[in-house]
Amino acid sequence: MSFFVHPSAFVDPPCVIGEGTQIWHFCHVMVGATIGRECVLGQNVFVASGVVVGNGVRVQNNVSLYEGTIVEDEVFLGPSAVLTNVENPRAQIRRRGLFAQTLLRRGATIGANATVVCGVTVGRYAFVAAGAVVTRDVPDYALVTGVPGRQRGWMSRHGQRLIAGKGEVGEAGEAGEVLTCAESGYRYALTNGALRCLDLDEEAPLPDGQREGTIAYRTLRPRESS
Repeated sequence: MSFFVHPSAFVDPPCVIGEGTQIWHFCHVMVGATIGRECVLGQNVFVASGVVVGNGVRVQNNVSLYEGTIVEDEVFLGPSAVLTNVENPRAQIRRRGLFAQTLLRRGATIGANATVVCGVTVGRYAFVAAGAVVTRDVPDYALVTGVPGRQRGWMSRHGQRLIAGKGEVGEAGEAGEVLTCAESGYRYALTNGALRCLDLDEEAPLPDGQREGTIAYRTLRPRESS
């Protein structure tokens, strides 16, 4: 077996689990689930039938991925993050044929105790802060905080805030203005309402030399106005 399953976990065959994946204490992977390569499922993670998890995904403790959920490559799900699959649940009404799809796109982060209501797409490298409640689609690279969740700025692929030249926290400035990640040096620009990296395609993996974090977030975090 090319993947690891802790003795306390349950994996119901047939399902697909990629090489190098680790499934830890008290997890349950149901029949028909697909989990990619080099993933880590922390303690007490549930993966329902039909769920698709990409490569390099990190799912922290106490997260349930219900049917209808698609998780692309290198997504991070923080401890006790919540996802749903029925928009209007009632105990006495069966809606198994009406599950709404939730799509977490490549490289997105869902913070600890955040809730993603079903039927939305969280864009590539978007960053949903701890405790936020997401009720609508999130653009690529967007930073979302609060209840209900609202976009407060932009995050780089390395998870650092992107600041416009005029100095306003989290604002992307004028279309075409170049924003630079203070950790990686990668440049970003807003074009037609979408933020894009100018130095690396969104679907390309990070080079090995860029995969080791070197600067703590608090070191670079902009000062918020009171």
